[in-house]
Amino acid sequence: MSVQNPIHLFSASAKEFPKDTEILVIGSGMGSVSAAVLLAQDGFNVTVCEQNYLPGGCSSSYLRQGNIFESGATTLVGLDEGMPLAEVLNRTGIQLNVQKLEMPMQVRLKDGTIIQRHSTLDKWITEAENIFGIAGQRSFWEECMHINHGVWNVSSRQVHFPPDSISDLWRMLRAIELKDFDLVPYFLSTVKDLLMKHGLDRNQRFIDFVDEQLMITAQNKHNQVNAMFGATALCYTLQGNYYVPGGMVEILAAFAKYLSKKGSSLFLKTQVISLTRDADAWKVATNQGEIRAKTILCGIPANNLQRLIQNLNPKKLKLNILPIEKLNGAVQLGIVFKSSKRFETLHYQFHHKDYFPIEGSGSLFLSLSHPDDRKRSAEGEYVASVSSHVSLAANQTFNKKEIAELIIQRLINEGFFNKEDVQYYHVSVPNDWEEWTLREGGFVGGYPQFKDIAPWKMNSARVAEGLYLCGDSAYPGQGIPGAALSGLIAFEKMHIDLKSVCPQSQQVEL
Repeated sequence: MSVQNPIHLFSASAKEFPKDTEILVIGSGMGSVSAAVLLAQDGFNVTVCEQNYLPGGCSSSYLRQGNIFESGATTLVGLDEGMPLAEVLNRTGIQLNVQKLEMPMQVRLKDGTIIQRHSTLDKWITEAENIFGIAGQRSFWEECMHINHGVWNVSSRQVHFPPDSISDLWRMLRAIELKDFDLVPYFLSTVKDLLMKHGLDRNQRFIDFVDEQLMITAQNKHNQVNAMFGATALCYTLQGNYYVPGGMVEILAAFAKYLSKKGSSLFLKTQVISLTRDADAWKVATNQGEIRAKTILCGIPANNLQRLIQNLNPKKLKLNILPIEKLNGAVQLGIVFKSSKRFETLHYQFHHKDYFPIEGSGSLFLSLSHPDDRKRSAEGEYVASVSSHVSLAANQTFNKKEIAELIIQRLINEGFFNKEDVQYYHVSVPNDWEEWTLREGGFVGGYPQFKDIAPWKMNSARVAEGLYLCGDSAYPGQGIPGAALSGLIAFEKMHIDLKSVCPQSQQVEL
């Protein structure tokens, strides 16, 4: 049995590549498509250019050997009420076919201890107390959850943050509520400070657990990650976690269908080569020809965007670029194996207990296809993604055969399958990710959190006149909820700036 290539979800555009457009969107990740559908709903003509043959970037899927693998993101969070992706869906009416996970994740520590990351706070606190000791656990997690609720409540109102105009600042002041001031101390501290507050700074076993959980979502460890973002990141298993039958690409298909319905267009295999600003518009060179746009939204990393701009002084761009050596790459094993088991969950984290030849890797993250998902694999087979962080600061070479053997043996030892059950596998390293996504250096997961980069110093949506940024190198840009929020922020700022261009459009406050 061979599943259908996901390219069938995207009908070839009958339109010729245009010579001009109101709004050009470069890249089709979760942030940029969130903004694109809101702009299309608002009456703008939107043209989305995606360099790959499928949209989505690091939140898409691909076909290999008759099975559908995930490109990067394997967990869907953000559909709870008040969260960014839910807001986009509510306002556009886009519907997704998803399945909620009862158990979001299982973690296996290096000593073999199994931790169930329950989806309800009380059950999770009981589990944490059993594993790490009673001292400090309840107060720590209750405070993290308090921060988490506060962050998403504020984020739904403060879509002009960080402010880069008087207009932004005024709108922020109007949206402030008294309870928002509870979050101020967490702006100025780290997860390390939070651990110290609850007497957990000497519980090394717990710190190791926290660090590996933070690496999944915040791309850094407790001594660097901002307490506000870090607490929210640690609570992501306490949000609704969902599985998408057919792979993450199905989300992009729903967004692309909506764009088409609104008269906007998604062009695949369309790579932007350069951006040049003239008196009143942007000239955009692509492999399909040149296109002029009054306004551009970039859903590509800030590093890539800086390289595309031809005639503007980089010092005049509102871009804070992190060098590659501060970013993370990934190694990933895509594997298909036979099994009749129904596993406890679809997501696992394994802390390394033996040698693993990758600098910057402290654990493996395994995501399985749903056992009933016949869009991705044959009956009795699972498609799995096993990934690990890579430090891009180190000049590393990768032995793909050795990496594959070590990961497969770990999964055999953990009881997922026997050696003869393996049907197929392939390994991807940073160079492969750079070729697939064009992201500089093959970095993944977005800009990491650093304690010397305050939230208000992160990239804003406005880069230059008529040029905007969203995605995982813009504020806040972590995971699908963060990327969707960055798209909402970009949309709101674009809406304010462009409302005189499209007078019939009514400003919508989120």
